[in-house]
Amino acid sequence: MPKVQIYSRNVGELGKPNTLICHVSGFHPPNIKLQLLKNEVEIEGAQQSDLAFHQGWHFHLTKSVAFTPKEGEHYSCKVEHSTLREATRFTWSE
Repeated sequence: MPKVQIYSRNVGELGKPNTLICHVSGFHPPNIKLQLLKNEVEIEGAQQSDLAFHQGWHFHLTKSVAFTPKEGEHYSCKVEHSTLREATRFTWSE
């Protein structure tokens, strides 16, 4: 099962530009889909790293996007992988 971490590059402050990062590791097979969401809608312009692996063929991947958190907005990382029963959302908190 993938280990998912969602965090911001800097301490989250409302109204201040930042970078939202979703890092997923420890998964196999390598087929996986990540989406960064704002209020359940995919954020355009996200950059994804190349798929990489550690010993034992456990893969890791990172997706990030510039964002400016605002009050009332909810940010999450949606992960789809064969070891998960359904797509799972992991929520960012300031």
